[in-house]
Amino acid sequence: MEIILLERVAKLGQMGEVVKVKDGFARNFLLRRGKALRATAENRAKYDGMKAELEANNIKAKGEAAKVAEKINGRDIVVLRQASETGQLFGSVTVRDIVAALAADGIIVSRPQVWLDAPIKTIGQQKLTVAVHPEVEAEITVTVARSMDEAERIQRGEDISTRQEDRNAAAEAIAAAGEFFDPEAQHDEPATEDEQSAEEK
Repeated sequence: MEIILLERVAKLGQMGEVVKVKDGFARNFLLRRGKALRATAENRAKYDGMKAELEANNIKAKGEAAKVAEKINGRDIVVLRQASETGQLFGSVTVRDIVAALAADGIIVSRPQVWLDAPIKTIGQQKLTVAVHPEVEAEITVTVARSMDEAERIQRGEDISTRQEDRNAAAEAIAAAGEFFDPEAQHDEPATEDEQSAEEK
C-alpha cells in the first residue's frame, strides 16, 4: 500500500514522503495512529492543505520534546530483580518495566518510544534509546541488579560476576599466603627439650 507520511517515521521516511509499506503495517499501525494517509489523489490534495499546519505543529512538538530529552538524556534508572548467583534473572526486564521506572522518576513516556530489541535477562547495564519525538532521541542507561547496593557497585564499574563468598575466600587465601611467605612474620618455634623440662618443673 502507498501512503503519505504525516510525520517522520524511523527507517521509513520524512513527513510528506509517499512510501510503499505492507498493508497490515499501514492499516494496523500507521493509519490507525494518525501517522499517515492512504496515497490517493484526494488525500494528496488534503495533505497539501494540511502541510503548513502539520509542519508548525511538528516544530512546536519538537521543541517540547527537546526539553524532555534534556531531562532524560544520560539518566541511569535502576530496576531491581531476583537473580541466580551467575546473574541470570528469574524472569526478564521488559519495556513495560522501563516505562514504569521512568514514571516513578517523574518522566512519562509511552512503550513504543522505548527501543529495546529483546528483554533484558541478566544483571548488568544496558544503554537504550528513548524516542521522545520522531526527530528527537535521548539515551538512558538501565542498571539491573538484585539490590541498590549491587546497582551502585555496577554503576561504579565493579565486576559483580563472581560470588561474594568466592571473593571473601580468595581475599582470605591471599592474606594467609602473604603471612606464610612473609620472612619477618613471627612464628612460634618448637620448644627445646631443656625448655620443656624447665616448664614441667
